[in-house]
Amino acid sequence: MSCKFELEHIGINTPNEKEAADLAALLSTMFNLEPRHGQKSEFGGAYFECMKTPFLGTNGHIAMRTPNLELAVQELKEKGFSFNMDTAAYTEEGKIKNVYLDGEFGGFAIHIMQK
Repeated sequence: MSCKFELEHIGINTPNEKEAADLAALLSTMFNLEPRHGQKSEFGGAYFECMKTPFLGTNGHIAMRTPNLELAVQELKEKGFSFNMDTAAYTEEGKIKNVYLDGEFGGFAIHIMQK
Protein backbone atom coordinates (compact mmCIF):
# COMPACT_ATOMS: atom_id res chain seq x y z
CA MET A 1 0.00 0.00 0.00
CA SER A 2 1.41 3.40 -0.90
CA CYS A 3 1.14 6.55 1.19
CA LYS A 4 -0.92 9.53 0.21
CA PHE A 5 1.04 12.78 -0.19
CA GLU A 6 -0.35 16.29 -0.67
CA LEU A 7 1.40 19.60 -1.29
CA GLU A 8 1.54 21.66 1.91
CA HIS A 9 3.44 24.73 0.66
CA ILE A 10 6.36 25.99 -1.40
CA GLY A 11 9.19 27.66 0.51
CA ILE A 12 11.01 30.34 -1.47
CA ASN A 13 14.46 31.48 -0.37
CA THR A 14 14.94 35.23 -0.29
CA PRO A 15 18.07 37.09 0.86
CA ASN A 16 16.46 39.14 3.63
CA GLU A 17 13.37 40.00 5.65
CA LYS A 18 12.29 42.90 3.41
CA GLU A 19 12.37 40.82 0.23
CA ALA A 20 10.50 38.01 1.98
CA ALA A 21 7.79 40.45 3.09
CA ASP A 22 7.59 42.07 -0.35
CA LEU A 23 7.29 38.71 -2.12
CA ALA A 24 4.68 37.42 0.35
CA ALA A 25 2.66 40.62 -0.13
CA LEU A 26 2.93 40.35 -3.93
CA LEU A 27 1.84 36.69 -3.98
CA SER A 28 -1.00 37.48 -1.57
CA THR A 29 -2.23 40.30 -3.82
CA MET A 30 -1.78 38.24 -6.97
CA PHE A 31 -3.80 35.27 -5.75
CA ASN A 32 -6.16 36.94 -3.21
CA LEU A 33 -4.41 35.30 -0.25
CA GLU A 34 -4.07 36.41 3.34
CA PRO A 35 -0.50 37.43 4.24
CA ARG A 36 0.83 36.10 7.54
CA HIS A 37 3.98 36.83 9.53
CA GLY A 38 6.12 34.00 10.83
CA GLN A 39 9.25 33.87 12.93
CA LYS A 40 11.59 32.77 10.12
CA SER A 41 9.40 33.57 7.14
CA GLU A 42 6.54 35.59 5.68
CA PHE A 43 3.58 33.74 4.20
CA GLY A 44 1.45 34.39 1.15
CA GLY A 45 -1.61 32.48 2.28
CA ALA A 46 -0.97 28.85 3.16
CA TYR A 47 0.77 28.13 -0.14
CA PHE A 48 3.89 30.31 -0.19
CA GLU A 49 6.47 30.53 2.58
CA CYS A 50 8.97 33.30 1.79
CA MET A 51 12.08 32.66 3.87
CA LYS A 52 13.68 35.71 5.54
CA THR A 53 17.11 34.13 5.05
CA PRO A 54 18.01 31.32 2.65
CA PHE A 55 17.46 27.87 4.13
CA LEU A 56 17.83 24.38 2.68
CA GLY A 57 17.62 24.06 -1.10
CA THR A 58 19.20 26.42 -3.59
CA ASN A 59 15.80 27.89 -4.46
CA GLY A 60 13.92 26.86 -1.33
CA HIS A 61 11.88 23.87 -0.29
CA ILE A 62 8.76 21.93 -1.08
CA ALA A 63 6.70 20.76 1.88
CA MET A 64 4.57 17.66 1.45
CA ARG A 65 2.12 16.39 4.05
CA THR A 66 1.00 12.85 4.70
CA PRO A 67 -1.39 11.29 7.23
CA ASN A 68 1.22 8.76 8.41
CA LEU A 69 4.73 10.20 8.44
CA GLU A 70 6.41 7.11 9.86
CA LEU A 71 4.92 4.95 7.11
CA ALA A 72 5.87 7.57 4.49
CA VAL A 73 9.49 7.61 5.67
CA GLN A 74 9.58 3.80 5.47
CA GLU A 75 8.07 3.84 1.96
CA LEU A 76 10.51 6.47 0.69
CA LYS A 77 13.47 4.58 2.17
CA GLU A 78 12.29 1.44 0.34
CA LYS A 79 12.31 3.52 -2.87
CA GLY A 80 15.97 4.40 -2.22
CA PHE A 81 15.60 7.87 -0.71
CA SER A 82 17.38 8.91 2.46
CA PHE A 83 16.70 11.53 5.10
CA ASN A 84 18.65 14.25 6.86
CA MET A 85 17.72 13.26 10.40
CA ASP A 86 19.47 16.38 11.73
CA THR A 87 16.44 18.30 10.38
CA ALA A 88 13.83 16.07 12.04
CA ALA A 89 11.39 17.67 14.47
CA TYR A 90 9.46 15.67 17.04
CA THR A 91 6.30 16.05 19.09
CA GLU A 92 6.47 16.24 22.88
CA GLU A 93 5.65 12.53 22.88
CA GLY A 94 8.76 11.84 20.77
CA LYS A 95 6.93 11.09 17.53
CA ILE A 96 8.44 12.48 14.33
CA LYS A 97 6.43 15.40 12.88
CA ASN A 98 8.62 16.51 9.94
CA VAL A 99 11.94 15.77 8.26
CA TYR A 100 13.86 16.75 5.12
CA LEU A 101 15.01 14.28 2.51
CA ASP A 102 18.71 14.27 1.70
CA GLY A 103 19.71 16.32 -1.33
CA GLU A 104 17.95 18.67 -3.70
CA PHE A 105 15.37 18.08 -6.40
CA GLY A 106 15.28 20.70 -9.14
CA GLY A 107 17.02 23.12 -6.80
CA PHE A 108 14.55 22.49 -3.96
CA ALA A 109 14.91 20.62 -0.69
CA ILE A 110 11.86 18.52 0.18
CA HIS A 111 10.42 17.96 3.60
CA ILE A 112 7.67 15.60 4.58
CA MET A 113 5.35 16.47 7.44
CA GLN A 114 2.63 14.81 9.48
CA LYS A 115 -0.82 15.98 8.38
